[in-house]
Amino acid sequence: MGQQESCDLVVIGSGAAGLSAAVTAAHNGLKVVLLEKAPVLGGTSAWSGGWMWTPRNPLAVRDGIVEELDAPRRYLAQVLGNNFDAAKVDAFLTAAPEMVAFYQEETALQFESGSHIPDTYSDLDGAGRGGRSVIAAAFDGRELGQDIALLRRPLPETSFMGMTIQAGADLRAFMTMTRSLRAFGYVTKRFSQHLYDLARHGRGMQLRNGNALVARLIVSARTVGVEMSTGVTIAELLQNGTRVTGVRVAGKQGATEITARRGVVLATGGAPHDAMRLAAQSHGGTPPRTLATPYSTGGGAALAEAVGAIFDTSLASASAYCPVSEVPQPDGTVTLFPHIIERGKPGIIGVLQNGKRFCNEGNGYHDYVTAMLAATPQGEEPKSWLICTKAFQRRYGLGISRPSPLPVRPYLRSGYVKSGRTISELARACGIDPLGLTATIAAYNVGAHQGEDPAFGRGGTAYNRLQGDSSHGPNPCVAPIEKGPFYAVRVVAGGFGTFAGIKTNGNAQALRVDGTVIDGLYVAGSDMASVMGGHYPAGGINLGPAMTFGFIAGRHAAKGM
Repeated sequence: MGQQESCDLVVIGSGAAGLSAAVTAAHNGLKVVLLEKAPVLGGTSAWSGGWMWTPRNPLAVRDGIVEELDAPRRYLAQVLGNNFDAAKVDAFLTAAPEMVAFYQEETALQFESGSHIPDTYSDLDGAGRGGRSVIAAAFDGRELGQDIALLRRPLPETSFMGMTIQAGADLRAFMTMTRSLRAFGYVTKRFSQHLYDLARHGRGMQLRNGNALVARLIVSARTVGVEMSTGVTIAELLQNGTRVTGVRVAGKQGATEITARRGVVLATGGAPHDAMRLAAQSHGGTPPRTLATPYSTGGGAALAEAVGAIFDTSLASASAYCPVSEVPQPDGTVTLFPHIIERGKPGIIGVLQNGKRFCNEGNGYHDYVTAMLAATPQGEEPKSWLICTKAFQRRYGLGISRPSPLPVRPYLRSGYVKSGRTISELARACGIDPLGLTATIAAYNVGAHQGEDPAFGRGGTAYNRLQGDSSHGPNPCVAPIEKGPFYAVRVVAGGFGTFAGIKTNGNAQALRVDGTVIDGLYVAGSDMASVMGGHYPAGGINLGPAMTFGFIAGRHAAKGM
């Protein structure tokens, strides 16, 4: 880059929000420059499960899923309560299906429908029983050409040897490969292709989940002429009076100024690594362990605040929580594994150090952590243990220890998985109160023999049942924990990213403390204070709004409003 450049729109950040804004604006005729601090594209979006919550999207309509026009709004009003921002919610609900239609019809981003996925609180009025979620269709990485080198690789902890596995039929095949000849054949074919790709290309090329989403967005961005640069650090936003007019890029050869006639979009991934900011809003001053990339350090928020934007901390939760376990590595480091799948399966419970349960383990991952935080005395580290039998682990897995036929022994040796021949022995290995855990297991088993959970009602909602095992009855989420050996994994508070962020209006424009708009400054993704108000009403409520408000920002900038 030279010392002086110009374009119509600068986008900072290359996750789902940034790429969505860039593709939309460029499709509408703007010259767009996208700048990314990391050496690769995709941000935390490339590590994600890839699901997007987009109520009343055209794929649901195609599948014959018809719902009342205001049903999603009624649902959100109940879940968000005092954090319900009517203007932003309405903007999101209006634009989300438009966003899906635009990408499906005009770009390389094609979707698959989550017609079977219910909302988290599926018993509430207006809740969806399916069709509100979409995911990017699987993608062949070879179609990226040389750009495959710019795509962030999937997380090792949530892939298998770098192979992404998609929730739904793909995951079910891997989970049942030892019990189904058809599933075994499918997995063998997938894994054989993956081994070939590793040998030929040095990485997986059967892209799914967030990796497929970002790859398709990169292809779409190239098609409409978006100029993308990596390894770029932004020093400050440029202003003409009170309007944001571009960016100053820091460089070894001096600063470069890029003027942007229609403004700047901030989509840098939020502030999950800004420990000081999050500690002030966290239980006991301990911020959650984050699953976000190390480049999400709050840089976008700092740039916005420097020109008068307000960082909104009024949300119900500062972070999008997820229970995580700490995985010891051979080099002495520790990585994180998100507990998404096994908590809802029959035959596992979560307990505190006193041995007592504290929630319905099959509820949403955000709810598991908020319940753990609420049950932990102030000043103590929030932590719990997931308790099951060896038979459960062999069937469903436990954290990063995969189910049969993969071995569990390495995780027993490392201490990641604790074991005991009896419940008391397991409790002592974990540092849990043995009497408390023994009493909890005994009480749980009484109901579990009948397929019931009187204490917390597991299996009582459509969301719970989806997380369970449909082949197990009478309750797909409940089974006794009786025959040892017994296993446990310690779980702590983690997060996918931040809900707290820059306050915006329904056009994704940054706002000052007095509520006025900062002309030329748009904010999307985790840099924006979440439209969900710090709640987690459904899977995909991070990426769905990220894609949608990126789309809104790009479209608004293109209109020159």
